[in-house]
Amino acid sequence: MPRYVIVYLGGDKPASPEEGKRHFAKYMDWLSSLGESAVSPANPLKNTTTVNSDGSVASGGATTMSGFTIIESESMEAALSIAKACPFLDVGGSLEVSELAQMPSQK
Repeated sequence: MPRYVIVYLGGDKPASPEEGKRHFAKYMDWLSSLGESAVSPANPLKNTTTVNSDGSVASGGATTMSGFTIIESESMEAALSIAKACPFLDVGGSLEVSELAQMPSQK
């Protein structure tokens, strides 16, 4: 079955700890609803450093990517339906969904 990566971009910080807890609970409920289709469900990113083409290193990232989830899905349309239900969209974030290409040496 094809695998898709859902990349989390942007999003607003919660206005209060309580709001953060409520959003986190909704997000965890969404992840749980994915069942076995969630291959790698929650992968938040932190302390990003960018290595530039000239070899220089800069603190921070070139994008607003804050994490990703890998799912198995029958099609891109089904993967998009899963992404559209993600509560990350409720906090002003956006999601990029890409099919993961299988490399020749992979099974």
